[in-house]
Amino acid sequence: MGTRGRGRVVDRPAGEPAEAGPPGGAGPGGAGPDTAPSGRGRAERRRSARRAARRRRRSLLREFPLIILVALVVALVLKTCLIQVFVIPSGSMEQTIQVGDRVLVDKLTPWFGSEPQRGDVVVFKDPGGWLEQDHKASDDGPVLRASKQVLTFVGLLPSSDEQDLIKRVIGVGGDTVECCDAQGRLSVNGTPVSEPYLAAGNPPSRQPFKVKVPAGRLWVMGDHRDVSADSRFHMGNPGQGTIPLSGVVGRAFAITWPLGRMHQLDAPSSLSSLARAARADGTAPDSVAVGPLPVEPPLVMGVLGILPLVVRRPGRPPE
Repeated sequence: MGTRGRGRVVDRPAGEPAEAGPPGGAGPGGAGPDTAPSGRGRAERRRSARRAARRRRRSLLREFPLIILVALVVALVLKTCLIQVFVIPSGSMEQTIQVGDRVLVDKLTPWFGSEPQRGDVVVFKDPGGWLEQDHKASDDGPVLRASKQVLTFVGLLPSSDEQDLIKRVIGVGGDTVECCDAQGRLSVNGTPVSEPYLAAGNPPSRQPFKVKVPAGRLWVMGDHRDVSADSRFHMGNPGQGTIPLSGVVGRAFAITWPLGRMHQLDAPSSLSSLARAARADGTAPDSVAVGPLPVEPPLVMGVLGILPLVVRRPGRPPE
């Protein structure tokens, strides 16, 4: 018979072993009984993945206190030195700022000698007697009271005894502010001022006055003149109703909440463009007023994520 169809026989030298097949005796392309090692490899990989996931969770739990600590430190630095969010509790600045609005206050630029200018909206400490002193005793226990004090210190809770107000700067040191002229207008250094920010139906002032603002002080008024107990109502106090520059916390430069009212708080040109009054010694004023440093846009964009940590509520001005 011929050899067609038979396997090819290869002659090997005597003593040379036959070529071994795949492990487990499987032929080419066959599956032997020892495929288990690959199965054990997959199981081991799954166990390793589970162990790695557990390690990640434990690492996160260990890092969480550090994350909280860093957030508190950042909030404290922002609250103390840079910017702060204030909640407005009264209507003395309507319609510019309404009850419940959140405003951003720039606390950084005063550190560099920048002073508020006419038309700026500023937050300031009560110079004395502007706010009602009505603090009720707390019923909190010592532990809860201590916890609240810590959270208030870092800005996570509003203080129960804050003495802050918010008004618009009308006159700076050396200015003469008067109301009202024959047309019922307020004037600064003899120049009538247009006040488009006034609440609807409010005149510049129902109470006539004339004041020379001392150096280092500000004359401030609310935009809702009929309900704002501002400089006009404290002319019998030292400083004739003006407030000291040292009491200014910062300049309110934007409303951040509610979203539908989000906008910048710009000084009206009718006030900001007025020439500075001559100094008391008769010398000419500086030709260029010191303005805020251009830090707000990058600073605000960088800290919007943690602004809720630095909210504080100003005191309620007397009606």
